[in-house]
Amino acid sequence: MKNPPTVSRPANAANIKRVATVAAPVRSQVIEMLRTAITSGQFSPGQRLVEKDLCDMMGVSRPSLREALRQVESEGLIVTIPNRGPIVSQLSPRDVASIYEVRGALEALAAERFAAVASDEQVARLDVAVTELEAAYKTGDIEKIVVAKRAFYDVMLEGSGNSILPALLRTMNARITQLRRVSLSSPERAVNSLQEIRAVLNAIKQRDPEAAFKASLHHIKEASKVALASLEPSSR
Repeated sequence: MKNPPTVSRPANAANIKRVATVAAPVRSQVIEMLRTAITSGQFSPGQRLVEKDLCDMMGVSRPSLREALRQVESEGLIVTIPNRGPIVSQLSPRDVASIYEVRGALEALAAERFAAVASDEQVARLDVAVTELEAAYKTGDIEKIVVAKRAFYDVMLEGSGNSILPALLRTMNARITQLRRVSLSSPERAVNSLQEIRAVLNAIKQRDPEAAFKASLHHIKEASKVALASLEPSSR
């Protein structure tokens, strides 16, 4: 079996900032930096993460780094291999399909519940979120689109009236973001994605829970197709 590639200091390491000594706790900053570096592709799937190099890059202690590594491992972003240490997870087509299957069921339920119970003020906020998402799409900046999509789903989850849904999706957020960046890398997908989101919004405005459920599920299934297609060359 071929060992995963070892990269002590990636060529794009300059993109990894050193941790600030104020504001958010050091642990939180390190977690967010690692999470972003992995989900954005700065650290590649299969890449070994060397503790000493990460500590030097971020200017943090090993205990702080190890706490952060444990957190991102719990999110499925890395795996720890005996005698080798942490390695960025490699998602198989089956992994990706499973993530989208669960995400589709949960987000479709959120859309259904939102259409049924959200207040008029929450529906108006969702409308604003979609307008802002459309503006983000026009920039072509994937990072801005990811942030705008997160804001859209934050409003939807809040208005769903189900306190368990956000908690369940939170455990998958990092991998969802990782795959969202993959699917949005396709220009054609970006156009279709916005149309699908507008279909969800229209069903919600009409207070049609069944239509909202179906539109949301369709949106996730289409995103799944693009993400799975992106894995085909590497899985052959």
